[in-house]
Amino acid sequence: MPLSVFDLFTVGIGPSSSHTVGPMRAASSFLTLLGDSLGSVADIKVDVFGSLAATGAGHGTFDAILLGLEGCKPESVEANELSARRTRMSETGKIILGDAIGDGVELNFAEDDMVKRPLTILPRHTNAMTITAFDGSGATLAEETYYSVGGGFVTSETEFAEKEKAAEAVDEDSEFAVSDSVVEAELASYSEELPYPFHSAVELLAQCETHGMSVAELMLANEKSMRDEDEIRHGLLHIYSVMEECASASLDRSGYLPGGLKVRRRAHDWYLKLKAEDPDHSSAYYLEWVNLIAMAVNEENASGGRVVTAPTNGAAGIIPAVLHYALNYVEVVVEKGEAGKHAAIVDFLLTSAAIGVLYKERASISGAEVGCQGEVGSASSMAAGGLAAIMGGTPEQVENAAEIAMEHNLGLTCDPISGLVQIPCIERNAIAAGKAINASRMALWGDGQHRVSLDEVIETMRQTGADMSSKYKETAQGGLAVNVVEC
Repeated sequence: MPLSVFDLFTVGIGPSSSHTVGPMRAASSFLTLLGDSLGSVADIKVDVFGSLAATGAGHGTFDAILLGLEGCKPESVEANELSARRTRMSETGKIILGDAIGDGVELNFAEDDMVKRPLTILPRHTNAMTITAFDGSGATLAEETYYSVGGGFVTSETEFAEKEKAAEAVDEDSEFAVSDSVVEAELASYSEELPYPFHSAVELLAQCETHGMSVAELMLANEKSMRDEDEIRHGLLHIYSVMEECASASLDRSGYLPGGLKVRRRAHDWYLKLKAEDPDHSSAYYLEWVNLIAMAVNEENASGGRVVTAPTNGAAGIIPAVLHYALNYVEVVVEKGEAGKHAAIVDFLLTSAAIGVLYKERASISGAEVGCQGEVGSASSMAAGGLAAIMGGTPEQVENAAEIAMEHNLGLTCDPISGLVQIPCIERNAIAAGKAINASRMALWGDGQHRVSLDEVIETMRQTGADMSSKYKETAQGGLAVNVVEC
């Protein structure tokens, strides 16, 4: 299936798309695999590997797995339901397998029953987990290994095997290297299902030029092959409304974030100070407002609140912050009133998603796989392209803005202190939002022609991630995670 804008932007819960949202989705999908055998389950085993095991406690991974096994899904579960289920599971040491989707099966199973293997890295991906269900005689009813590959996306071992089988049919004369056969098969499938296929920035620009379309128009045309246009527009406005609600909820909260770091929420106090100093949202304070929105969203994410994965939870504050700038400070948007703002939101998100597709398909948006350049870097690049588009940029200027933003996030490590999505993650979103705005401005001063292409930067990011030490890829085993004393 082709990637949709609604794959890049999904409603979920914090603090991590790869370590919370993904594991919950994986565990809930295991119930589908069980099917009619669910009622025969007498015991269950969960093995957690690599980065999921290493930083799972700080990312809410193990809670997410338990909730997923009960049938909860990140895009629909409500906060009060999460709280009630967590309390019951903690008090009883039991889960009710499949409870949220029908008649469940009560099992003695808690976080301590999971087998955690942080030093075991499975070949497919460092974020891996295997779930096995047994009947009363100890026979295996179902078993599957799942990989949380970033942004809440989950791929099973079975799906990987099917992709490899499909790749065997790829012509050896393909322009792609043999080692990239699985990627090629995925891209071929992606191309076949869209009216205006692209799997590189070069192809995206060529499609725009050939058909006289903007990036947003082309992405919308592709989306319309999957759903109705009204559904797309209403869906994107809903995505933005959740972003707004997330920031607003955070601005009302004070105190400390959960976890042992005792990180104080700052957004509430900053908001009160900004309202007093700049009640009219003057342009002189635009960066302070951008910083505030980015930090507010990521404080809410860090507390396990409802956020929009954009394209990951760890980078969830960047696109809302840059959109806040666009809707309040970009004259061509502001002067068109409410209708103009709605149109800008839709075009911004469509353009951002087109860029996000390139990162997801050609590299990675997983911090555990390529470091924070794949999360914050990708989000900054997406936001820069989206902003350039609604400021009147050509497709070439959009591509240039996206390239500039990523070029200056290359090599960004992921070394969260104590495995929590707090330090340096929260401030990093604010800094990256500022980079996105600056990258857009720089691109719009040019004509879209530039020496380094977006495709080259994406490939560089992929290679840099492959070369990066595992200590700096969401394992909390290097960098700030070991050099800052926890107290």
